[in-house]
Amino acid sequence: MTKKIHRVVIVGGGSAGWLSAGIIAAEHCVGSTFTASGEGNSNGFQLVLVESPDISTIGVGEGTWPSMRNTLKKIGISETEFFRECSASFKQGTLFSDWLGGETGAANDSYIHPFTIPQSYADTNLAPHWQLIRDQVKFADAVCPQSSLAQGHQAPKKISTPEYAFQLNYGYHLDAGKFAELLRAHCVDNLGVVHIKANVQSINSADNGDIASIMTDSAGVIGGDLFIDCSGSKAMLLGEHFQVPLVSKKQYLFNNTALAAQIPYGAPEDPIQSFTLSTAQSAGWIWDIGLPTRRGIGHVYSDAHNTEDHARAELLAYIEASAGKEAAEQAMVRKIQFDPGHRAEFWHKNCVAIGMSAGFIEPLEASALVLVELSAAMIAEQLPANRETMGLVAKRFNDKFIYRWDRIIDFLKLHYILSERDGQYWQDHRDQASIPQHLAEQIKLWRHQSPWHRDTNHVDELFPSASFQYVLYGMGFQTERSTTQRRSEQDAYKMAGSLFQENAKRTQQLQASLPTNRELINKIHTYGLQKI
Repeated sequence: MTKKIHRVVIVGGGSAGWLSAGIIAAEHCVGSTFTASGEGNSNGFQLVLVESPDISTIGVGEGTWPSMRNTLKKIGISETEFFRECSASFKQGTLFSDWLGGETGAANDSYIHPFTIPQSYADTNLAPHWQLIRDQVKFADAVCPQSSLAQGHQAPKKISTPEYAFQLNYGYHLDAGKFAELLRAHCVDNLGVVHIKANVQSINSADNGDIASIMTDSAGVIGGDLFIDCSGSKAMLLGEHFQVPLVSKKQYLFNNTALAAQIPYGAPEDPIQSFTLSTAQSAGWIWDIGLPTRRGIGHVYSDAHNTEDHARAELLAYIEASAGKEAAEQAMVRKIQFDPGHRAEFWHKNCVAIGMSAGFIEPLEASALVLVELSAAMIAEQLPANRETMGLVAKRFNDKFIYRWDRIIDFLKLHYILSERDGQYWQDHRDQASIPQHLAEQIKLWRHQSPWHRDTNHVDELFPSASFQYVLYGMGFQTERSTTQRRSEQDAYKMAGSLFQENAKRTQQLQASLPTNRELINKIHTYGLQKI
């Protein structure tokens, strides 16, 4: 029980496995000093990743949060190299189209959830003041420059801006397969991760019920002190071996099937979207992600509310409308099924699940990779000193991530319950029985007070109160102004008015100075970004 944790074994590659390896190795490994049978680095620590040579990455295209910039920087990957190797582009948020429905959405049914927080958000909540001008300007446009720039396909920085720095906050769109390859090469060549290509055949238990080792087909027995399950939805270690159940969340979020395709641009100079485009459909929604060489387009839906044939017809109609008839006719569509939910616990004995092994809800708002980042970072920062303390860290980890999954469900569900679209799918989403209690309580409060800093309970909340503002007011939600606010509206608006004007001025300045997404990406490939 007091033996030091010195060997961590990751089972599974892909984005989850290699991103976890990079984050943990950057914290604990020192150079490329490991061998498969060696004792590890100077501290006796060794990180091993066992990857099946027979399983390929799903790779339908991925969206990240701005947190990925700090993760890549900490791992030690150049942003220039990342763009060049991963077919990456900038992501400044998500544009929602056709989500509103009803009379509200008839005339102008779109809004953006940007990554940049509202003007002077630390000191001033502009949402109540915007209520006075809500008929004149959209909320995101009034409080943040990013909405206007993203819709103009402009980038969030210049070629002269150093790596990972920005004028406007941003994440990335990337090719998941290429991303895993870049991470693999970096982890092995620069961070000392031992890479073993082998299939796991069986799992050997210790006397206390822990995993003692795994048996592989080509590398024999591989022992370890802590095992990280990145084997995808199969959850070979946590699910199959330990029988930790998947807790379904389909009662809240119904989508369980996706049809995905990769669509070429009509011409090399076509603009690259700098946001994820999400377009509502009869029983789900279509994502549209712009990479430099292609678009990733897919339809995620509920098979309880839609047939595969109808969903495919909706997807192909979208592709034809946006890319042409030939693109729709030649589209190679892949079907992906998933069970929306997460494991009852994520860390059991000496095994912790990350990525699809831990769970998956749906791709709306792209929370998959950020959960990998956060899970690996917590393991790296709080790696148990020995087996005796592992139970304490595991309890803390499980509590933290149960809370995070609950908040993801709340935030995603918010998009659906505010919609006034017709159809059984959308009506079922608005059914009170399908709304989590915590979210229902928040909605009641928000009808009388706008969300702000004290609406979140933790410093490291996944979704800050600003994100709830963008979705609420983008979807036409109304917060009643209090009697006190109405009495002092004129004085308050004078103060807020200057901030609205300041935002409008900054928007114009950035529109005049920032390049388009494609222009900047082309320059990065040609010249590279400045090192910080």
